[in-house]
Amino acid sequence: MSSSEIGIEPVGGKEGRARFVDLGRAFAAREEHSVPQLRSELLELVDPARNPFFAHASHQLFVATRAGRDVGRISAHIDHLALELPEDQGMGPGTGMFGYFDAEDEAVGHALLAAAEDWLRGQGMTKVLGPISMSIWEEPGLLVRGQDHSPMIMMGHHPAHYRGWIEGAGYAPAKTLLTYDLDVKSQFPPLIQRIVKSGEANQRIRIRHVDPKRWDEEVPIVLGILNDAWSKNWGFVPFTAEEIAYAGKKLKPIIHPEINMIAELDGRPVAFMLTFPDMNKVLKKIDGKLFPFGWVRMLSWLKRPRNTDMRVPLMGVLRELHNSRLASQLAFMMISRIRDNAKSIFGTKRAEIGWILDDNQGMKAIADAIESSVNREYVIFRKAL
Repeated sequence: MSSSEIGIEPVGGKEGRARFVDLGRAFAAREEHSVPQLRSELLELVDPARNPFFAHASHQLFVATRAGRDVGRISAHIDHLALELPEDQGMGPGTGMFGYFDAEDEAVGHALLAAAEDWLRGQGMTKVLGPISMSIWEEPGLLVRGQDHSPMIMMGHHPAHYRGWIEGAGYAPAKTLLTYDLDVKSQFPPLIQRIVKSGEANQRIRIRHVDPKRWDEEVPIVLGILNDAWSKNWGFVPFTAEEIAYAGKKLKPIIHPEINMIAELDGRPVAFMLTFPDMNKVLKKIDGKLFPFGWVRMLSWLKRPRNTDMRVPLMGVLRELHNSRLASQLAFMMISRIRDNAKSIFGTKRAEIGWILDDNQGMKAIADAIESSVNREYVIFRKAL
């Protein structure tokens, strides 16, 4: 192989996964506003023995090399639950995916995409979506707007030129995901305040905190509502029972009851809203390393975050209430309660809502009504194989 030739190596096993993760961290370190994530967490996400996503997924990791150096990486994977979904929801039979895309230049990027496509064809796939790294619930989409500020917790960050490289390989946008920036210090418009006040006077409605002492019981309630509420959304893949348990374990350290709510109607849980303090600011200070001293700062912060931004990554209302005034009223009530608590207890000044599908008119209307504005856009691309 000449010094200019690009080699593509499939990697696996403990050493291969470490190489793959460390290469991604090296690429992230080059970006001004990227946030270094915990290496141990990244390793767990790509480990079939520890991440229950792989119970219903096939995958292959690839690393690109040139002149003896690692110059890029990509994953090719198939979520077998996604294959069972209707095609008009974006997935369906024959859908493969790529993710964890990083490349030193366009030639490397195209070689990696070609390798992922070849692997997916070999598995019988007829179309590819990406980047989705690796479950749709982890980091979907390529950042195409918002590179000028750091991402919040559990959001990806990518250089702007990746979009041209992916489109140059024959991909077209399939779906755009939006995040909204909210000034927590400001009051909601008078109309929203009246809607919230009306809901608070309704004895059928109860907005309660998530109970951390009963967290193992709360998680199935929350994700059960999510599976129902999002079931007709583009790209939706249901959480399995194993993934629900796994998510509960991973999320527990960052759950503060004052900013995580469940809405009950006549005593029955019908809606929820989860809010996470932005751990990325701490990760940036410790450079994504727990040792030797980063864990002390992390544990202290997890116990009581102060003056921290917040992200609302997930919310949902049971489908039976969709398109009703009650659905938006429950959302406004939870947002209002969480906003007040975030401001008074945690000193929050700014929050982010999302991601939100670009065709989710209901959620976009709620975001607009509370006077938030789009600050980041992610695109999932598609190509026929």
